[in-house]
Amino acid sequence: MTTVSGHRAPAVTAAGAARIVGVSLGHATLAEADHWIRSLTPAPVLACTHLVAEPYPHVAISLLTAQAFATAPELAGAATTAAAGTSGRAVRFPGVERLTGALTVSEILQRSSIARVEVLGGGPADPATVVETGDFVRPQFRNGELVLVTTPAVGGTLVPFESRNPTPCCASH
Repeated sequence: MTTVSGHRAPAVTAAGAARIVGVSLGHATLAEADHWIRSLTPAPVLACTHLVAEPYPHVAISLLTAQAFATAPELAGAATTAAAGTSGRAVRFPGVERLTGALTVSEILQRSSIARVEVLGGGPADPATVVETGDFVRPQFRNGELVLVTTPAVGGTLVPFESRNPTPCCASH
C-alpha cells in the first residue's frame, strides 16, 4: 500500500495490472468530475464519484484501471471505499455503453453490472417496467452492489433518479 496525504491506496503496479486509485483534483461539481472521467483514455473499467467535505467540499474520484497511468495522480481515501464497494456514484462501469434509450429493468440487469433497479421509496422495480434512460445512468454502490434508483414517469415508465440536467433548487427565484 502507498500512503499519500495520509490516505492509503494500492501501490502502483507494473503496466497492465488492474488497480484502484483515488483522485482528488478539486472538482467542484459532479458534472465537472463526470467530464474529466469521460475524457480519460483509455477509459477506466469502473469510475465512481464521491462527495468529500474535507479539507474543503469537492468531488473525489475512484478508478479501477486496466493499466497503469503515465503519471501517478494524488491518491485519496475514495480508493478504499471503492475497493470495498461500499460507496460511490458510478459514472463508468461494465455495460454502461449498452444502457441507452428505453430499456426494461430486466434488460438493464442483463446488459450491465447493475445488480438491482429500485423505485425511490417503493422497493424493487418490476423486471418488465420500461426505464427511459436518457442515455444517462448513474447507479450507486450499496453493500457491494450497483443499485440504480429510479422514479415514476409518464405512461407507467421509470427514469433514473439522477438526470443529466437537473433543475436547480429554487430555479424560478
